[in-house]
Amino acid sequence: MKIVVIGGHGTIGSAVAKHLMKKHEVITASRNSGDVQINMESSESIKSMFEQIGKVDAIVNCAGATKWGPFAELSEEDFYVGLRGKLMGQVNIVRIGKDYLNKGGSITLTTGVLADDPVFGATNSAMANNAIHGFVLAVSQEHLHEFRLNVVSPELVEDSAERLGNAFPGHTPVSMQKVAKGYERSVEGLRTGEIIRVYE
Repeated sequence: MKIVVIGGHGTIGSAVAKHLMKKHEVITASRNSGDVQINMESSESIKSMFEQIGKVDAIVNCAGATKWGPFAELSEEDFYVGLRGKLMGQVNIVRIGKDYLNKGGSITLTTGVLADDPVFGATNSAMANNAIHGFVLAVSQEHLHEFRLNVVSPELVEDSAERLGNAFPGHTPVSMQKVAKGYERSVEGLRTGEIIRVYE
């Protein structure tokens, strides 16, 4: 399969790209590096990326910014960080990317454990993640016979545990291999409309 991994140079994205490369042709995309560049907050940039790479069999997104901070200190503009980056960035990848999928193709988005088990300061992330879950459930039903759409929701990953672990009290980090397998399940499996939770 020909697969584009957006955010393919981030912590999770690089592990996913490396794992999928074992069996597939993988194109990596990110804001400042990768085989092609993309700004997820710009529909024009998303379309330009797909015009460069052409039709693909699978789109995997592992990127999307949110704003961390106590709810009482978040401004309206702070909330738009997650709405533009994590939420609408992924919505637009589906909205635009579906037209660049080969028959039987799939799209895999990314959220995280904060959708189900938010920690202090994670309001923006939890809100965006749950919105994406609802989006995937709805859109997958509308396009049942056109393309598959799933979302992977990882726990805190081992490669981020030293840097972020204190913000996730009581959470058990999961291995990068286990997370990558979740994306493999979405890309190579048969299911659609699935929230693939990769927790403990």
